[in-house]
Formats: sequence, C-alpha cells, structure tokens
Amino acid sequence: MKPKERVLTALAHREPDRVPWDYWAGPEVTTRLQQHFGCATKEELLRLLEVDLRYVLGPSYVGLELRPYPEGTVEDLWGVRRQVITVERGGFRWTYKHVVRSPLAEAETVAEIEAYDHWPSPDWWDYSGLAAECETYADYAVVNAGDRLDRTAQFKPLMYLRGMEQAYVDLVLNPKLTEAILAHIREYFLEYNRRVFEAAQGKIDLFLMGDDFGTQQGLMMDLPTWRRFFKEGFRAYIELAHRYGMKVMHHTCGSVVELIPDFIECGLDILQSLQPRAAGMDLARLKREYGKDLAFHGAIDVQETLPSGTPEEVRAMVQRQMEVGKPGGGFIISTAHNIPPETPTENILALYEAYREFGG
Repeated sequence: MKPKERVLTALAHREPDRVPWDYWAGPEVTTRLQQHFGCATKEELLRLLEVDLRYVLGPSYVGLELRPYPEGTVEDLWGVRRQVITVERGGFRWTYKHVVRSPLAEAETVAEIEAYDHWPSPDWWDYSGLAAECETYADYAVVNAGDRLDRTAQFKPLMYLRGMEQAYVDLVLNPKLTEAILAHIREYFLEYNRRVFEAAQGKIDLFLMGDDFGTQQGLMMDLPTWRRFFKEGFRAYIELAHRYGMKVMHHTCGSVVELIPDFIECGLDILQSLQPRAAGMDLARLKREYGKDLAFHGAIDVQETLPSGTPEEVRAMVQRQMEVGKPGGGFIISTAHNIPPETPTENILALYEAYREFGG
C-alpha cells in the first residue's frame, strides 16, 4: 500500500498492510536525526523512517507586521506578546515562546472585548500556494495543522488573550465576557479554515485541531462547563471540515476520557495524541469501548519511557501498543507529543525499528 491508502484504510476501521505511523518532533531533534543519517532535508529523513503522514505549512502570513519590542518580546497576530526562552537540560538545548503579556487581561466588560482592535483577519494570509504544496505529497496522507501557536482552537487562544488564571476565573464569574471572546475566536477560525479548504482543492486528507482539555489526572474543567462554552465551536469546526471531505483529528494532552462521548457526538474521527500515562487513557480500554466510532493516534509515552528508558523498554512499549492497537484498524502509532529534545538518539532509532518489527 502507498502511505495515503494505508492511513485512509486504518481510518476506515480496516486493517491495512501495516499500522501507519507518524513523526512528531521539534527542530532540534529533527536536525540531530538528519545529521545521524546524513539526510539533507527533513523530507529525506521522513522517507527513510517510512512515515505515512505529511503536515503542510499552509498559507503564508502577509498581515500586519509582528511588532518586536526592545526587551526582546514579539507581538503575534492576536496581539499577544511572547519571548523566546532557551532551555538547557541533559546536554541538549532548545527554545520555546513564552507568553509575557495577554492583551485582554485587564478587560472587565463585553464592550471592551468588542472594542479590541487586534482581532486577526483571514485576509492576512496568502492561500495561493496551498494546493501545490499538498500536491508534492500526493502519495502521503496530507494533514492541515496550522502553526502550533495558531492551530484551530478555542481554549488556548482564550488563555493567551486573557491569561491562564483569569480565563479559568471567567468561566465561572464572567461567562458573558468569555462568550464574547470565544465568538471572535470561532469567527476567525471558521472563515480562515474555509478559505484554506477551498484553496486546497480537495488535496487535504486530515484536518488537525489542537486544544488541551486534560491534565494528568482529569479534565481541566468539569464536563458541564466544557459543554457550555466549547462544544458548539468544537462541533462547528468539525462540520466545516467534513463538508470538504476531510477526516478530523483533535490534539489534546492529558486525561480526556470523560469527553470522548461528546467528541464522538460532535463527529470527531481521530483522537490525538493518546497520552498513555494520563489517567484512563489506556489504549486497550479505549479501543474496546470507543474503537468502532473513533480512531486513535499516539500511545507512545514521552514522559518517561522514551526519554529515560532503555532501547529494550522502548521496543517492549511499541510491541504492547501494537498488539492492542492494530486489530480492526483505527490506529496510527506515534509519540504522544513531540519527541523530547533530551531523548537519546538510540531510543529514537529503537522506536522506529520496533514500528517496523511489530506493525505488520
């Protein structure tokens, strides 16, 4: 089977020739692996690892200048200011963008939300090259995911705009203000995605949303709160993608088992990424209870086993997850999030070798 056929067969809840697998890692890990294998490009590395999915970059940003500030922060398209933070651990070095100013943190009324002058616009993007980019991966399952900091979501941009603590307070004490912000977020993403889907001309196979709703032990909020504020938008995002013939994959870290029936009711096709050490997120149980309605992506532990275990422990983990994940299809194996930068190279090699060994 070609990679696209393999993925789509699995998502139709049938068994392909082997379990499809994915690659999730930051640039630091990718560069290290390219050097290890002598690959000139990331695409060459993905082909060597026999990865079945490809994530397209999507439209090019041509909107307002992302304003830098003297202290080193940069304002993004939402007006949120971030600073690049460097982390060094275990002999490895990487960076991330830390939120240092939430522009709506001080707002007290809906009128202030409506008066905010930095809501992003779908007009700030050039969609013209998207179909051609998708076409370069015609043999693979093409995933539209957006940038990690601007992936289709609701709760994440709410927290970026309002501040994490205040966003939680608002769910209880300022519901009208929360609803006003969420209305702007949904309006932007629905129109932005509509233009993306139109420009892709049917060449996108999977649409990836991303919004963390879980902690290690349970949901970030109670179920009635999620249903009140987020279910409507969650369903609307999925329905839009389905109208263009795409499967929908939703990324959330943590324990979200309580939300799975609602995810299915809203039409979700794939739950990503299955975090095996989070409470209740056991692949065998989830496939048994929900596997006829929902496919799963992930299941490889990046909290302990991959970064801190031995190659033998990595191999055993893959064997265990393949045994419960592959019967009946509905499974894409992958790390539960990006491969941590401190992960030994030999563990990453053991991971993909085990995929090949046990995936058939």
